[in-house]
Amino acid sequence: MKVTHAAAGVLCLLALLTWLLWTGLNMNSVRFDREIKALADFTKFERGISREVLTARAGLSRNYDGLVRLADAYDDALVRLREAAGPDSEERAAVEVLAARVRRHQELIEQFKTKNALLQNSFAYFGLFGARLAASDDKAVVLAASALAAAMLHLTLDTSAAAAREVEAKLDGLSRLQSSPGEADSIRAILGHGGMLHDVLPGVDAILKSLIAEASNREQDALLASITKRQLDARALARRNRLLLYATSLLLLAGLVHFGVQLRAGAMALRRRAAFEHVIASVSTRFINSRPDDIAGHVESALQQLAECIGADRAYFVSTAKSCRWARAGVDFPQGWPDLALKSVSRFDRDENGIICIPRVRPVHGQGTMNLLADAGVRAWLCIPALGGARAAILGFDVVRAGDLIPWADFPLFRMAFDAIANAVNRVRLEQEQERLQVKLQQARRMETIGTFASGIAHNFNNIVGAILGYTEIADARLRSSGGRADSLAEIRRAGERARELVDQILTFGRRGEGRRERLCVSALVAETTALLAASLPSHVKFVVSVKTQTSTVWAEPAQLQQVILNLCNNAAQAMNEPGLIELCIEAREIAQPMRVGRGEIGPGRFVIVSVSDPGAGMDEATVERIFEPFFTTRPDGNGLGLATVREIVEDHGGAVEVQSAIGSGTRFDVWLPSVRFNEPMLVQHAPELALRGAGETVLVLEADRRRLLRHEEILAALGYEPVGFTKSSDAVAACRAARARFDAALVCHLPGGATLDLAAALHDAVPTLPIILAAPSTADLGALLLADSGITELVHYPLMSGELAGAVSRCLAASFASGSYSYGL
Repeated sequence: MKVTHAAAGVLCLLALLTWLLWTGLNMNSVRFDREIKALADFTKFERGISREVLTARAGLSRNYDGLVRLADAYDDALVRLREAAGPDSEERAAVEVLAARVRRHQELIEQFKTKNALLQNSFAYFGLFGARLAASDDKAVVLAASALAAAMLHLTLDTSAAAAREVEAKLDGLSRLQSSPGEADSIRAILGHGGMLHDVLPGVDAILKSLIAEASNREQDALLASITKRQLDARALARRNRLLLYATSLLLLAGLVHFGVQLRAGAMALRRRAAFEHVIASVSTRFINSRPDDIAGHVESALQQLAECIGADRAYFVSTAKSCRWARAGVDFPQGWPDLALKSVSRFDRDENGIICIPRVRPVHGQGTMNLLADAGVRAWLCIPALGGARAAILGFDVVRAGDLIPWADFPLFRMAFDAIANAVNRVRLEQEQERLQVKLQQARRMETIGTFASGIAHNFNNIVGAILGYTEIADARLRSSGGRADSLAEIRRAGERARELVDQILTFGRRGEGRRERLCVSALVAETTALLAASLPSHVKFVVSVKTQTSTVWAEPAQLQQVILNLCNNAAQAMNEPGLIELCIEAREIAQPMRVGRGEIGPGRFVIVSVSDPGAGMDEATVERIFEPFFTTRPDGNGLGLATVREIVEDHGGAVEVQSAIGSGTRFDVWLPSVRFNEPMLVQHAPELALRGAGETVLVLEADRRRLLRHEEILAALGYEPVGFTKSSDAVAACRAARARFDAALVCHLPGGATLDLAAALHDAVPTLPIILAAPSTADLGALLLADSGITELVHYPLMSGELAGAVSRCLAASFASGSYSYGL
């Protein structure tokens, strides 16, 4: 914008100078000179024409060549006068008056030339015949001729009517004389030419009078006066414009001097800027090439160089993490300074670059911000604070002794210095953080290896536990049918279920990736979980739920989120050695800015907070730091996976876990989960209800391991079904194709290599109406659409539990019966 204004100003100045130069040159002076010369020639030629006419009238001219030349020059002068005339209408009107007079002169000249030729011819013959009569012997004739000659001479001098009548009388007198025959011809000739002279001479004289009367100088004088006035005005205007041009030139010279001074100041500023940038470059280079241990000394050296650039006595860089200072010899830092500057920097006004520059500190009153500087002995202050959302930090320079900050300093450049020093300090912090993260990474890698190893062991252990539980259920069913006691079997079953729970926790901890998530109402899930907790919590522990929000919808996997709640509540119960109350609170909170919760940062957005509080013994800070580590436990019978699993599940769901605890004050866990914008309550699938026994329906069982296949067949037989087992998928598909109505349901167990869904799809293609139950250790990587495309109707946990399997088979058969595809065991 400034460049545009400067260009417009330069163009206007050039236009003004051009106009002043043009008008100052008085270009019309040449036109005025031509006009005056043409007017002078016009007057001269007009007078010459009058002179030539008089000469011709007197008979002194032999021809009219001179008159013609003067007439042509007269016309040419008029043409030049017209061409030189200016645009003024009055001047042009005056020229046209002269042109009209020229036209009248030309007409009179033509008339004069014609009549004067006759007149001169008649004069010649009149004189010739007069001389003859004057030599006559007849005295009367001589007297009459002499009288006529005298009268004619008088007529040439005076063409009045009296002179004409006198000539006419003399002509009559001569004509009445009696003369000899020799003189009669001369008398007749002189009478004829005398009569012509009598008639023509007054007309010629009238033409001469008209020409003389027309040849007046009034019009020329008026025109000359007008031209002279305009010429003088133009000269005066030219003089004024030359003065203005001179004044403008002086102003232009002053402007050039001003711009030269500015350019010189700018050049000096550029040299200072280059020198300052050289200092910053050397400082930055020194930081780049220095080791972390040497950065503190380099920062102090940089502060000294920067302070000397502006004449400061103290310099410092202060942040929440580190403080570096420099002071001249004999200058100390007062107590609390510059830490107080960092805390008070927000109270000072900043310029457009975010810099605080106070050339002279003047305290105003007791509570003024300037008093903070005055109390610290600061006379002038330059402070560069951090911008935006950066960490709180300042780069400050204090003038303590007499004097101000050097006024030519380009203070915004100190922002570069601030960035260089801040980056160097942050580099030290980041390298320390990197070392800490390296340690964490090594620990995480070790834990990942442990998790993978534990998951592999857990899968194998899961099969063993499944066998124990399966055979326990079979033995329990047979023993109950014979009326025997099953106390020992019940203990074996409880031990197996605890082992299975431990395996599930190990698998959950070692699992990576999301399960099948859905919109879930946390309040409904907690209500369902309360029923499970009522049976598992000790009798001395009471449990209460407080719901403070109506919108507690999250996007989560129900089983995993239920496990989080169960683990937290069970841990709370185990921490209570005396009767007490466990409080579970559900609330929602909207956060506008990111905030730190636990070991991570969440937000902004809306979150559902599930809090579990207990009045137990509490934990110290060292224990709180480690409670989420896998396999860390404070109980002899604990496995150390509960809280680690809780944090893994919550963080996989995009949330965070925060714990507050103190010795003797109990413990509180806050689980933050991202909320979704749905207000309607979501249904939660409840645990399968107790199924009815079968009525001899045929169930296809596909299990690659023959021993596990036999166990599955025994479980189905104990539930009242007729199992038909296969160890090869091709045999199962062939059996289905051979007799499409043979099987009422199919149980497909997990196969190694990921071919389970392909097998289910093959069975579904063979018998589209056949209900298929999939038994898998984990369904975290199976989506609803993938299961539906494969023809899967129900999912059960692997290893099999008779109650869960009975419910799944019962629902499949009920759905098949409702759709009309039930085969009635045929």
